[in-house]
Amino acid sequence: MKLRPFVALLAAGVLLTACGSSEEPSEASAEPRELTVFAAASLTSTFTEIGEQFEAANPGVTVTFSFAGSSDLVTQITEGAPADVFASADEKNMTKVTDASLNSGDPVDFATNVLEIATAAGNPAGVTSFADLAEPDLKVVVCAEQVPCGSATKTVEDATGVTLTPVSEESSVTDVLGKVTSGEADAGLVYVTDVTSAGDEVTGVEFPESSEAVNTYPITALNDASDEELAQQFIDYVTGTEGQSVLSDAGFGAP
Repeated sequence: MKLRPFVALLAAGVLLTACGSSEEPSEASAEPRELTVFAAASLTSTFTEIGEQFEAANPGVTVTFSFAGSSDLVTQITEGAPADVFASADEKNMTKVTDASLNSGDPVDFATNVLEIATAAGNPAGVTSFADLAEPDLKVVVCAEQVPCGSATKTVEDATGVTLTPVSEESSVTDVLGKVTSGEADAGLVYVTDVTSAGDEVTGVEFPESSEAVNTYPITALNDASDEELAQQFIDYVTGTEGQSVLSDAGFGAP
């Protein structure tokens, strides 16, 4: 008889423990899901941040990014590189994907961007305008024309009648920025957002003619996506309040 209270107490403890374990959800129990996103180089900082937020909001999800010039990414996609989502820095390169019927659903515009001149910190060359970039003694770097930032540069050249003679043409806007920050170039044409993200490493010079070439950024799920539902969730996140806040803070314009 003296054992009964102890047995009852032990049984109650076992019951409480069982109840407690069944009510505690664990992130570790979330089913692992992976998402591969191909995104324009100018989205590197913002999409990295958005990806981290998306993973935090969706336990078990891992987002892997491949950042490069939009034209290079299109080439990879059309050649069969595995990807779930594509975010382009212009509509021209997105059209190549849709024309090849590689998209799942219609692309959605999620941001805009314009060019800005990036000079070495402090602007030692004294660049003040787009026309200054045509000075023969100035080492200028631009994007290749097939890249969105290069196409935008050509549009501004045509609109202003100013012809640039760059020392190099790069395959992505981040490569242009790298040439400027390393001292290999006096100035380069990048996006407003790139100047913002570079901080004190460069000095930005705005020019009114940039309004002649506003780049619109579309995003789409690809028809070979391994997880169509997750791909759409990511797109919804980019176009939703959280994603738009990150993009706005980085200097992107509204779509």
